[in-house]
Amino acid sequence: MPRALPTLGLLAVAGLLAATAPAGAQSVPLIMSDNVKFVANFPDTLSISGVFSTSAPYYYSSSLDSINVFDISNPRLPLLTGTLPNLVFENEAISYGEREIDGVVNRFVLVGADLFNVTPTQPADRPPNFLGGEVYIVDVTNPALPRIRSAVTAPTSTHTVACADADCTYAYTAGDNGAFTILDFRNLDLPVVLEGKEKVEIPSAKGPFDAGHHWRFESNAVGWHTGGGGATAYDVRNPANPVPLASTNPLGITDFTNAEPWNNFILHNAQNPNAAFFRPNAEPDVRNGNVLLVTEEDYANPPEADEIECDKAGSFETWYVPTLDAAAYRKANPALEPGLGTIEPIGIINPVRVGSGIDSPVGGFCSAHWFDYHQSGIIAQGYYQQGMRLIDVRQPRELVQYGFFTTGASEVWDAYFVPEYDADGRATGKRSNLVYTADLVRGLDIVEVSLPPDLTPNPVGGRGTGPAPAPSPTARPAPARPAPRPEPLPATGVDVAILLAAVSASGGALWLRRSRITAR
Repeated sequence: MPRALPTLGLLAVAGLLAATAPAGAQSVPLIMSDNVKFVANFPDTLSISGVFSTSAPYYYSSSLDSINVFDISNPRLPLLTGTLPNLVFENEAISYGEREIDGVVNRFVLVGADLFNVTPTQPADRPPNFLGGEVYIVDVTNPALPRIRSAVTAPTSTHTVACADADCTYAYTAGDNGAFTILDFRNLDLPVVLEGKEKVEIPSAKGPFDAGHHWRFESNAVGWHTGGGGATAYDVRNPANPVPLASTNPLGITDFTNAEPWNNFILHNAQNPNAAFFRPNAEPDVRNGNVLLVTEEDYANPPEADEIECDKAGSFETWYVPTLDAAAYRKANPALEPGLGTIEPIGIINPVRVGSGIDSPVGGFCSAHWFDYHQSGIIAQGYYQQGMRLIDVRQPRELVQYGFFTTGASEVWDAYFVPEYDADGRATGKRSNLVYTADLVRGLDIVEVSLPPDLTPNPVGGRGTGPAPAPSPTARPAPARPAPRPEPLPATGVDVAILLAAVSASGGALWLRRSRITAR
């Protein structure tokens, strides 16, 4: 039986938000904790996600209607430098890549088309997309002129797409139905699906809700995948041939009965702080690199749909990672089934229950969502209409709210600590105390946070056990450079009509995508 959200009412809410939130509106109250200071707002409404460059001070924002490039040389006052009109749903985790080609640093972002992608300068050989399943490489080398460089169709869900290595020679899709896809980006002008890796089996996209959601790649070359089947760690030292290392126990599998609190919809995204200092079988501590930080997204699930009561919606969690051992894991789980790993939950918090800030008791969107970790042991997290919340993870078994930034009309999808850049404009690997939020109503908010001293990782650590993966037997030379693409077609009256129709559909699509859940 289909499990659907109460779509009509939610569409009305989405339409009301769009109609009553003019750009630059600041009439709503701003309620924040004493350790948070409001800095600025850039009202690029419909903001969904963002990502920072690692080699220059730029921030790239993905909205429902555009890809925007901001110069953040002064991170307190980002300057809009370039815009690519681009209607897309949903691209809620824009990914960044760069590499040097012929002596020039090529910078690009990945856009995952989940339901549609339309641009008025659509490449002539690629019509507007209204079926999803496509990944666009948007070249931002010239920050004033972002452009679609190429695209590729994938056989698994492109709800999110992430670069698997520093040069983004390969990227992984979110996946679904128990598998994900490896994309070959060695030739940025001709991306392809890596032969033999069209559907790579993965436990965290299996179970009652067999959807994958996101990949996170850490500094120890371990990739973490989250989804309906929990979380899975992969050795990605050879990104064309990932090797499973560990996964979550049965509590990571979607449980629509709400018998357990750990996953009532999907494990949405994760980070493994201090991964390079991983200490197997040590006491759970972010300084030991053995704590996985996880969002459990959950809202409005029938039959009760009680998650619209915000204190029952999705939470932020900590999971203990005892080992990362490829041989032991594969021996214990040869069929790569979900729930057969040793990673276990140890902490959970829903800050709405704390009762601070502007808390809506009931709402369509009030689940935990994307977060970012700061080296002080504090995370900043978007909670949709519950604003931005700060959570202290220094004691992973005893999570507490550290602060908050809330408003009377807000829908925060993402929160990011701004990187620290050196004198040459390169990211140092540390985060500043400025937070950017991606808000579907307010656009980009900037706040300053008073943080505790940085934590020092424990010096003894490693990445787990096992040799580096063998080269993939399906690896092929990089695809040849294609013939020159035809010039983009100029926008016509039909194109404009399509764009307007897609804009009208955007609010509804936000809800409709999340109604595509099937009870098993």
